[in-house]
Amino acid sequence: MNTNKNILRLIFFPLLILYYETILKVFLYSTVFNIGYVYMCLFSLPLGLLFYLFTTGFNEKVNRILFYSIVSFLTLYYGTQLIYYRIFYTFTSFYSIFVGTVKALSFIDVLINALLGNIAELIMIFLPIGLLVYFHRKIQFNKIPKNYIIKVAISAAIMQSAIVLTVLSSDMGILSPSYLYSETFLVVESVDKFGLLTTGRLDIKNILKSMVFAAEPEPSEIIESEEPPPADEPPEELQVEEPPVEVAEYNTMDIPFEDLIDKEGNKAIRNMHEYFRNIPPTKKNEYTGKYKGKNLILITAEGFSPYAVKKDITPTLYKMQEEGFKFNNFYTPTWGVSTSDGEYVACTGLLPKEGIWSFYKSSKNYMPFAMGNQLKELGYETKAYHNHYFDYYYRHVSHPNLGYTYKGLGNGLNVTETWPESDLEMIELTVSEYIDNQPFHTYYMTVSGHLQYTFTGNYIAAKNRSLVEDLPYSTHAKAYLACNIELDKAMEKLIQELEKKGIAEDTLIAISPDHYPYGLTLNEISELANREIKTDVDLDKGIFLLWSKGMEPVEIDKVCSSLDIIPTLSNLMGLEYDSRLLIGRDILSDSEPLVMFSDRSFITDKAFYNAKTNEVTSFIGENIEDSYIKETAETVILKFKYSSMVLDTDYYRIILD
Repeated sequence: MNTNKNILRLIFFPLLILYYETILKVFLYSTVFNIGYVYMCLFSLPLGLLFYLFTTGFNEKVNRILFYSIVSFLTLYYGTQLIYYRIFYTFTSFYSIFVGTVKALSFIDVLINALLGNIAELIMIFLPIGLLVYFHRKIQFNKIPKNYIIKVAISAAIMQSAIVLTVLSSDMGILSPSYLYSETFLVVESVDKFGLLTTGRLDIKNILKSMVFAAEPEPSEIIESEEPPPADEPPEELQVEEPPVEVAEYNTMDIPFEDLIDKEGNKAIRNMHEYFRNIPPTKKNEYTGKYKGKNLILITAEGFSPYAVKKDITPTLYKMQEEGFKFNNFYTPTWGVSTSDGEYVACTGLLPKEGIWSFYKSSKNYMPFAMGNQLKELGYETKAYHNHYFDYYYRHVSHPNLGYTYKGLGNGLNVTETWPESDLEMIELTVSEYIDNQPFHTYYMTVSGHLQYTFTGNYIAAKNRSLVEDLPYSTHAKAYLACNIELDKAMEKLIQELEKKGIAEDTLIAISPDHYPYGLTLNEISELANREIKTDVDLDKGIFLLWSKGMEPVEIDKVCSSLDIIPTLSNLMGLEYDSRLLIGRDILSDSEPLVMFSDRSFITDKAFYNAKTNEVTSFIGENIEDSYIKETAETVILKFKYSSMVLDTDYYRIILD
């Protein structure tokens, strides 16, 4: 083989990877040439050389087969990930590919539209393999000498080691390359920093880590905080004159942390004991036990948003918003792996673990703070329903583990199989199963609000089309509202049945979204919001309806999120729970407000910190001290870490069961 052709073969795969990665950066990210592009170029070199070795170490026929197989894989991998991102605004993980049981026919219209809308990008991705096929006669695949293979392999290993060391030494900012590479797995941020193929390798590493015991945190990461303060006792000579000192009560359980720490031989578990022991618990408050013994209906509403609540279009939802607890600064963060992560957060009070389906993984764990398990323990009738396929996202294993008798389409809930299915029909079919068995707790995961928002590919949108036809919105925005009209009708029917039974005043209804309506464009969401939606945080502005007939309306400005639902409901229902062991906080308590996002950005009552840009937006009219941002950022990182460890180690079983 002549030298020129040997060099071309040597640099082919590094250049091909660089070409594909550049396409993704150009079409999917706002900034192309950043430090991430540099790392991506560097990682392309040793990986490309590895592919070169795979396609040159055998005889000509085998080398040819391997060459075209690798190129075909890369083409399909990059093409699939680009389309997936266009639909879901994230990249699919290998965990989702290996574990997933998604019924693709439900999304065929969505897929077709995504393919048609990205033809130019797909042509560019398929261009290299097209050119290779056209010029295939000019490509040689002869075997290269063994000593040359060894030299290339050693060079690739040295390059990879040097690049990794460079990345690990870069620890600037909360989303530093070092943190993203070695301590967490944030798929969108990782692709931006290292490229899609390196992210895929980190994804596989994350999957393997999730199969074994969680990595032990360093002792230095354990935060120090005060124990619940005891009531101060006045001096003896003044005790008669002083008024009684009110002793604060906390939502805690009798957990002997000190004994557990002393006896624990596993360092990681011991550090978890120390971490949770030092978390300040939330105080009981004026709302503690307000709905003790009452019925509870908890709903995760598919694609629900504050922009679906309009007085003349969804009057029941509007009534619930205006007459109940009105949360003016509620967020529903998106988590980047599975849309079921939003449901997991709302049902567990825990943050999802990156790279895996947290709800599915939790199905083998002890989950005592899920509302189903808490209320079932008190003798409640506990049922759960989903009006799409019962085994979608393996809900048939996760939801019974939360304490529910569970039904979905295909295992006892006989809703009409459309796409999507009707929330109203689900309510009509299920209310009679629990309304006579008080006290009851029912959980619903709806589906009528699912994308795509058109009148041709969405049965629910078409069903309610006449009710939105004359509204001053674009077609997709109208279709979205039509989908949510079905949820509104479902709530109207539910409340009517409760009123007929005379128990509407004795039933608390809680509704929150699983995520924002990502089937709409930014312009379409802005249209519904009647203001410009610019950032990811704006997109995650959510809604939490918490209502019972006849209650006094309560308006709450505190920033909060879906992570806070379980502790808030636990306090309202007067349940015995330990607020230290949940990552969320009781919204109605005096706890410090904190909303966390998957990229480690956060909102408090003082500021919004954007972890991607390292920018701080002050809410208090003055500069925010760096120490405050640093301390809060460290708190956020620890909450994500220990929440993942709760899932990995089945921690609640260790400490409570």
